[in-house]
Amino acid sequence: MIEKDLLEKVLNLALEKGGDFAEIYVEEKINNSIICENNNVEKVNTGREKGAGIRVVNNGNTAYVYTNDLSEDGLLKAASVVSRAGRAGVTRGTVLLVGPSGPDNEITRRTVPLVTLRMPEDVPIDDKVQAVLDANKAARQIGEEIKQVTVAVADNHKKVLIANSEGELVEDERVRVRLAVNAVAARQNMIQTGYESAGGMTGWELFDQVNPEDLAEKAANLAVKMLDARPAPAGSMPVVMSAQAGGTMVHEACGHGLEADLVQKGLSVYKGKMGEMVAAKGVTVIDDATLPGKFGSYRFDDEGVAAQRTVLIDNGQLVGYMYDRITAAKDGVSPTGNGRRESYQHKPIPRMSNTAIAPGTDDPDEIIKSTEQGLLVKRMGGGQVNTTNGDFVFEVQEGYVIEAGEVKYAVRGATLIGNGPEALNNIDRVGNDQGFAIGTCGKDGQGVPVADAQPTIRIKRLTVGGTSVAGPTIKSIRRR
Repeated sequence: MIEKDLLEKVLNLALEKGGDFAEIYVEEKINNSIICENNNVEKVNTGREKGAGIRVVNNGNTAYVYTNDLSEDGLLKAASVVSRAGRAGVTRGTVLLVGPSGPDNEITRRTVPLVTLRMPEDVPIDDKVQAVLDANKAARQIGEEIKQVTVAVADNHKKVLIANSEGELVEDERVRVRLAVNAVAARQNMIQTGYESAGGMTGWELFDQVNPEDLAEKAANLAVKMLDARPAPAGSMPVVMSAQAGGTMVHEACGHGLEADLVQKGLSVYKGKMGEMVAAKGVTVIDDATLPGKFGSYRFDDEGVAAQRTVLIDNGQLVGYMYDRITAAKDGVSPTGNGRRESYQHKPIPRMSNTAIAPGTDDPDEIIKSTEQGLLVKRMGGGQVNTTNGDFVFEVQEGYVIEAGEVKYAVRGATLIGNGPEALNNIDRVGNDQGFAIGTCGKDGQGVPVADAQPTIRIKRLTVGGTSVAGPTIKSIRRR
């Protein structure tokens, strides 16, 4: 993408006035998206974008400049601007990008082959449009109560190059594909929705494994089913969260609090608790960017650090945080490969990748049978969490009442209200299954692709906000 000699020149100019660390991140990407609404393809967007971001770190402070001019003049101008942050910094020697055994005349490539059977840009646009239209038709054929269907497919092919003043240079290539279906069903004054999505670090072959029409039918069937749901009970009760719910709970109520920047700023409930028991025994939480094909996976993070499997909570004990280079240096540890950014226009910050509660040993069916009364959650909706104290509120998109160990009937309007650490400590059963969900995680104005997962778990006691008179009703929040 850019010659090594020019990269070295840029890094040396960025540190001309001093500084502890300098980096250049170069990106070229192709984005495509198709959206179908009202039985018509409403939007077809395609675009190419390229640019570079240069940062200088000086005494823990970061200066960041980005440009879409990748010419030598454009890059050197950006480097000159960002170099002003190096005043009163530490003067470094000349930056040389080196290979494993010393200086080399060629760019050091530390990547493995990208396994993609069908690159998105090689798939005809007509085929993509047809897939979206077929999914829309399948959802609407579920019945007349389906009033609205939105189908969106998107793909992204990104090439990145990262070089820094430590002499490291990495080139990488990333391909992601995603499909989402939202169906709205209505009956008289009742409106319910069903949502399904699939995606991964993969090419168009994703749809050899996931049929868009089947996904659309699931979304529409859920919307219709929830029209017959009863008002949710309210009160404190056991909650069984199915593996089908994905890991929304662990991502929001736990994961963000384990990102090192929030910990260091005192904005995490997990600050100062390293080595302490923060969850029940049997609960292990892992962030793993190395999982093949998952939506949050990558080979190198956006600072050029190799992807890793990081254990955060081990059998209930807090054992790690997620670090980028800056937060790792502050704590005197190695980065965990969690430095991520939305694009070249953003600086990297600690972010999750694929975050999951690890499977346990309990049979999922037996967990339900052993629950005398409670709520079964099969699909989670939106919500919000306060990372400082761990308090959360989540909507339940699909839930069922459990009575005498049996799943009885669907309920609507349920919300889960609680505290992340308390909920983790109240888990008393951990299933031997595991289910994944995908999404785009927002933080500091940036969005990055992530996946989250969990087995079937039972939380001994959690407050459920609903609409019946079984207990004190707690008002639901709107999905963000």
